[in-house]
Amino acid sequence: MGVFADVWAQLWASMLDNKGKLTASGGFLVGIILTLTFKDLYPDLEHSFQKRIRKLRHQDVRHPLPGQPDYVRLEDHTRKASKAVIDKTDARRSQAPDEKLISVGIEGLIGNTPLFKLRALSEETGCEIFAKAEFLNGAGNSPKDRVALSMINMAEEEGLLKPDRGDTVYEGTVGSTGISLAAVCRARGYKAYICMPNDVATEKSDLLLKLGATVERVKPASIVDQDQFVNLARRRAQEHTDDPNRPGRGIFADQFENTANYLAHQSSTGPEIYAQTNGQLDVFIAGAGTGGTISGVALALKPLLPQMKVVLADPQGSGLYNKIKFGVMFSPTEAEGTRRRHQIDTIVEGVGVNRLTQNFSAGMDLIDDAVKVSDEQAMRMARWLVEKEGLFVGASSAVNCVAAATIARQEGPGKRIVTVICDSGNRHLSKFWKAAGEIGGQDVEFTLDEILEFKG
Repeated sequence: MGVFADVWAQLWASMLDNKGKLTASGGFLVGIILTLTFKDLYPDLEHSFQKRIRKLRHQDVRHPLPGQPDYVRLEDHTRKASKAVIDKTDARRSQAPDEKLISVGIEGLIGNTPLFKLRALSEETGCEIFAKAEFLNGAGNSPKDRVALSMINMAEEEGLLKPDRGDTVYEGTVGSTGISLAAVCRARGYKAYICMPNDVATEKSDLLLKLGATVERVKPASIVDQDQFVNLARRRAQEHTDDPNRPGRGIFADQFENTANYLAHQSSTGPEIYAQTNGQLDVFIAGAGTGGTISGVALALKPLLPQMKVVLADPQGSGLYNKIKFGVMFSPTEAEGTRRRHQIDTIVEGVGVNRLTQNFSAGMDLIDDAVKVSDEQAMRMARWLVEKEGLFVGASSAVNCVAAATIARQEGPGKRIVTVICDSGNRHLSKFWKAAGEIGGQDVEFTLDEILEFKG
């Protein structure tokens, strides 16, 4: 023992300098000695740690599931960004882009649109109000992109359309479906022939012409009139097919009755909303022209969320509000199927109709409520959205937002509501926005409550 002490004393003295401080080499030796001394304690420390973990695993520690209030999803954006940079660098080196990340044609830009929170509208109502940004679809910039692609795909599968043989798709529309068809048809090797009322905003027909479509504008008429724009498109398609001197054939898209319409939203829009909200949704709100969007989304979401409400947003001059509320199709401005519809009925384009279509009927029984929106409310909401949200929307989108705010007030704070922003105000400059007026540098002159209370 005495010998060991002498050795230790000599070793310790060698690690100190003249002033008695530990030298660098001495510190290194001390580290080695301590490591060798305590190495036998490591298994005990590890055993103690594992024992504690096993004990915690048997305790009732609750973790909130996705969608629950306390659930927190951790995302490492740094790693994602780094991976994106690496992937981009590797792709550049190999000159072989990742096909999974690149769309093919404009068809690849249709669907998977963002869902974003309307911040000001949510703050004003105490609810979470989200908008499905359908104006970001990449062909015709509206939800009709989904419909156009679905109808063309179905016609191709049935052998009715074949690219580059002169086939032409005919449709009667107030604008958005025609624009989507014109874009997708050109991408697929077809032509588009669009019949539309002559009171529709002129920028829509101008855009159709720029997209290579043939446009025939006709006087507004009731659906019972053979020269009504939808009936005319059907007849023009048949005339094309019957003419032996014209290449290809004519196909009537028939967006109002073609079930490819609502099926497009049932298979894509609805599931996207469910995924984006993580299945936490109280109300879905949309208008109805053909009825494809509201029916398709309702058919997709109601089986998964039976307590969710589906609400129709209906403009003045339309009879669908009364059909949902009272079971009878009726509009004060037009007896069902007997009168022509005049401009003074409503300045809103794209939604509102006075007959039951097959697409609307497909999901009508799933619609729980309806909100009637006046033209004045829609115009005021459009101005309010520019001022408060920086959003420049079209007429039907303004109607949807009025209905969303109305339902939020009725339901009370805390509800999660989803509606649709269909298209930009750029397509409504000469009609809806001309009536809504210039905003310029002015501040909006009315509150949200004043918008909802004003019936015009």
